[in-house]
Amino acid sequence: MTENVGGFGDPSAEVLAVAAAAFGLLASSARLHLMWALSQGESDVTHLADRVGGALPAVSQHLAKLKLAGLVRSRREGRRQVYFIDDPDVVTLVRVMIGQLTVRSQQASAPVRLLHGTGG
Repeated sequence: MTENVGGFGDPSAEVLAVAAAAFGLLASSARLHLMWALSQGESDVTHLADRVGGALPAVSQHLAKLKLAGLVRSRREGRRQVYFIDDPDVVTLVRVMIGQLTVRSQQASAPVRLLHGTGG
């Protein structure tokens, strides 16, 4: 029997697999940094590489993975490829997670701890 929590029943195995894949992509600190930057507004790959301190080819590869997963989109402006997040729920998810961890890191009573067995 599926328990109904918050008005929602258990998601299907397919939905859970897709969600796990999306969270898996966000398990990389480099990709999460890119998502944070894009949650603040659209940008091209050169500016993103400068902002996150990554090499242009590596940032391009991360963006390609995020784009394939449907987490970011892009459009061409002349010779530039501009990346953006067009799903407000994804923006909210990234901002809430990073915002809460930032607040915790600033409180002496609840430091941010790296979870054992996590990648990034």
